[in-house]
Amino acid sequence: MPWRRGLSPFVTPLFHRWWAISRGMTLGVRGLVTDPEGRVLLIEHTYVHGWYLPGGGVERGETAQEALSRELVEEAGIEATGPPVLVSVHSNHRRHRNDHVLLFRVPQWRKVEATSRGEILNLGWFAPDDLPETATPGTRARIAEVFEGEGAHPLW
Repeated sequence: MPWRRGLSPFVTPLFHRWWAISRGMTLGVRGLVTDPEGRVLLIEHTYVHGWYLPGGGVERGETAQEALSRELVEEAGIEATGPPVLVSVHSNHRRHRNDHVLLFRVPQWRKVEATSRGEILNLGWFAPDDLPETATPGTRARIAEVFEGEGAHPLW
């Protein structure tokens, strides 16, 4: 659905402003999932450019782990079969004043049917040192922090 990308520059800022007004703080989760070959799972959305670690927002009444589990199934058809491991906590203040993102490692998982329809354009597995050119800076930084032993930067 490439048309969603065309609308995104206009619609996304409106949603972000609404969230900033209606919510005091927002919390997001991202999952670092690797396959047996050590490749990292990345997704490309229909509504925004670039490759991202799968994840999304924590909804009201949901724990961070529940949100991660839900988002992994929705976006990638990945079901965690063991507890996710919190890797780092980041402020996303560059994009949203009161937004924070938790990065989890997902060491145990199995493939299931993805439940999201129309949100994901592509899904791919990439070597940590050979990411797609359009992988976002935050995605690249988090992967480098995990695989190259760099300390976690406080900003996403």
